[in-house]
Amino acid sequence: MARESVGTPPETVISIIGPGMKVVGECHTEGTIRVEGAVEGTIKAGKAVVIGKQGSVTGDVHTQDAVVSGKVTGTLVAESRLELQATSQVDGEVRTRRMQLEEGAVLNGTVHMSEARRPVGAGPKGPEADGARRQLAEAGAVK
Repeated sequence: MARESVGTPPETVISIIGPGMKVVGECHTEGTIRVEGAVEGTIKAGKAVVIGKQGSVTGDVHTQDAVVSGKVTGTLVAESRLELQATSQVDGEVRTRRMQLEEGAVLNGTVHMSEARRPVGAGPKGPEADGARRQLAEAGAVK
């Protein structure tokens, strides 16, 4: 269900996948998608993705901001902010700049966080990396 009136900017539209509804395929919007049912496929939302307590996504999610109360199995990319609420379960890769993880949330997989966009594995190399490793070793954080 999408509510849209004439002249409404696409980024302000909220699309809802209601309880009991199942979508198989790709969902794309410039606005927000709220999932209360099930999605098997890719979700791309320009503004936000909200997954309710009974909502589930099996596939990739790519958005600016995400709030998860239900289940996600796949890659979850929230370019700005990710909130995993206490009832959430995420199985897969997570990429975000900022994350809030409530007590009770389940996260199984890998998490990549950074301020600047950079390829995976493009961390510091050379003397800077050696110095950082040495400081962590001195602090007892790594061996």
